[in-house]
Amino acid sequence: MTDHDTTRGCGSTRQLASAYPDILIISGVEISTQLGDIIVLGTEEMPMQPWTVENVIDFARERDCVSIVAHPFREYGMGDLAKNYEVDAIEVLNGGSSPSANKSAQELAKLMGLPGVGGSDAHQPAELCSAYTDVKASMDVDEILKAIKKGLVSVPLIDKSIRF
Repeated sequence: MTDHDTTRGCGSTRQLASAYPDILIISGVEISTQLGDIIVLGTEEMPMQPWTVENVIDFARERDCVSIVAHPFREYGMGDLAKNYEVDAIEVLNGGSSPSANKSAQELAKLMGLPGVGGSDAHQPAELCSAYTDVKASMDVDEILKAIKKGLVSVPLIDKSIRF
């Protein structure tokens, strides 16, 4: 679960989800940098400002978190500039992006030799699970983060993925 530029909701979301043993919440944050958004999975901390791409990636690496270029080909995304940075994955299926933007993201991930992940980018309950990442790992946060870095992931298209 990530929110834009804050981790405030992580604890309360984890507490709500604790009633459901088959749901695992992975804390994180989507940081708005000057070049585009970077998702950091595996933290409830915030990186120090200024939020440059380099600072956010270093923050993630120092904490063994996963760094992901979010929706790179949206209007305010990193686009091909992502090639200049050592991230762990590229968001290749985003519930709020156009089909052409998602296709370009898939091509970027392939070109960079990085795993592709999916995210619903939900801002309303009805948007939840329009895109997701299937991770081949046990229900353990550390194992899931390692599996993403290793590319043990797939991004299935489902009926809710109507824009794709």
